[in-house]
Amino acid sequence: MVRFSCEKALVQQAVAAVSRAVAAKSSIPALEGILLECGEGLRLSGYNMQTGIRTTVEAAVSEAGHIVLNARLFGEMIRRLPDDMVTFEADDKFNVKLNCGDASFELPGLSADDYPELPEVDDQFSVTLEQRTLKAMINQTSFAVSVNEARPIHTGALFEINDKGLTMVAVDGFRLALRREPLEHIDGGAFKFVAPGAALNEVEKICADTDDMVTVTQGKRHLMFEAGATQLICRRLEGEFLDYKNAIPTTNPICIEVDNKTMIESLDRVSVVISEKLKSPVRCLFSQDRERRSPGYLPRPRRRTGAGDRLQQPLSHGRPALCPGGHGENAAEHRYFALYYHARR
Repeated sequence: MVRFSCEKALVQQAVAAVSRAVAAKSSIPALEGILLECGEGLRLSGYNMQTGIRTTVEAAVSEAGHIVLNARLFGEMIRRLPDDMVTFEADDKFNVKLNCGDASFELPGLSADDYPELPEVDDQFSVTLEQRTLKAMINQTSFAVSVNEARPIHTGALFEINDKGLTMVAVDGFRLALRREPLEHIDGGAFKFVAPGAALNEVEKICADTDDMVTVTQGKRHLMFEAGATQLICRRLEGEFLDYKNAIPTTNPICIEVDNKTMIESLDRVSVVISEKLKSPVRCLFSQDRERRSPGYLPRPRRRTGAGDRLQQPLSHGRPALCPGGHGENAAEHRYFALYYHARR
């Protein structure tokens, strides 16, 4: 028997969080559901053998126990209940009754005995930072995480923590994204690890845009991201990550500074006439105070009108536009430019 009552909004928020880690299909039926554990409160868990999410909500527990419910069905039922107190009852045969206001549902459950335990993360090293900071760091680097399984280590992002702060790096063979953030305190000294990109996408959703803290813990084989009452546990990626320090040029003679909003708008205009057949369709010409972008495959028009015209935008006036190389030219795929500047918003 399991019996508890809880605010509908709290249950709905918890179900939405853990459902993202539920396996779509599994040889273990229980993994296609959400584990509910009632004790001092209500704890919900989702696990797909790669990533697990669990969260705790306040609930009035009448009878302690545990049960597994189909994630999709339970989520749809909770979402359609009125905004009131939800009463949950499950009998010995795992038949569940949900009551909330003038609405009620019945659904079958499963025994929790076949549900695998989430890995325990031994606290070897840990670091704490604001949720909004980690959320921004993931957002500004995740677009460069590789999806090519030929190099599994690059399907994740590198975290380096030392006395200088936290450095996060992602690379896919075409792009490299790097973000640094100073830290006030770290536990256990310097350390580094590679976290799977898919897990980091879920961490970004778990973290709120607030100054509340999130703790990142590195274990021997697993990682844990803990934000408030929610924990995400995932495996560490093993292997040798790219030596990004040597991959970033240090003697490039051209340095520009451009307004981010202006750059996005200009790229958006150029994208109208871009051909996906070319690998580098956006051509950039840099001069002392202007940057010109054009679709590299189009012939120059005879008149200064029409879709083929080069688009011009003034660079930021906060510092000299170019130094010390004077002017230059480069080209890259439009989607790489666009992803980078949208991530910097």
